[in-house]
Amino acid sequence: MNTMLRKSVLGIAGLAVAGGLAAGPLNHHEVAPSAGLSEAAVVQADKPDAGKLIPHGVQGAQSRIDLSDEQVANAKAIIAATKKAGLPERAAVISIATSLQESKLENL
Repeated sequence: MNTMLRKSVLGIAGLAVAGGLAAGPLNHHEVAPSAGLSEAAVVQADKPDAGKLIPHGVQGAQSRIDLSDEQVANAKAIIAATKKAGLPERAAVISIATSLQESKLENL
C-alpha cells in the first residue's frame, strides 16, 4: 500500500512538472540580444558567479558524483524551466538539489 501511494504521489508530481514545462510562464516575452553581441555571448554573460550561488561560503568537505546522460539532460531541463519562469539562479540550484535528493535526477 505504501509503494502504491508513493508511486501515485510521484506520478502527480511528474505531471505537474511536465505541465509547468509545457505551459511556461503566462507572460511570454523575449529579450533581444545586445547590439553587436552574438547570442552565445549574451548567454555567457548570464552565468552567475560563486557569490550568488553560494552566498554564505563553502563549509565542510565537498563531494563529486558522475551523472549519466539522462541525468544531465534532466538537469538541463530544470535549468531551462527556471530561466523560462524568470527565477533567479539560486532557484535552479535548489531545484536540481531537490531533484537529486528525491529521484537522483531520474525521470520516474
